[in-house]
Amino acid sequence: MIELNADNFDQEVIKSKTPVLVDFWGPKCEPCKALMPKVEELEKKFGDKLKFCKLDTSKNMRLAISQKVMGLPAIAIYKDGQKVDEVKKQVTVEMVEEMIKKVVG
Repeated sequence: MIELNADNFDQEVIKSKTPVLVDFWGPKCEPCKALMPKVEELEKKFGDKLKFCKLDTSKNMRLAISQKVMGLPAIAIYKDGQKVDEVKKQVTVEMVEEMIKKVVG
């Protein structure tokens, strides 16, 4: 997974030619840390269809707020520079996989 920050977000997400999944997380968010290995498993399954990235919101608070991420965990998919789908709060790996399938088929 690509580690995002304010310096590379536009290049890796907004300007990406392929859809991008962004895992918004924080080091104090236990559900985020529990979900991350499962999201990494989804990367093995769908990595040829979309780019997988993660953003530590504790280090990039302004960027998270600019993306309207106000609570964790939150996972969003961007396509053509726009957020097209998002799951948040009570996120399960099944919800994330369903969201991926809606976007990439």
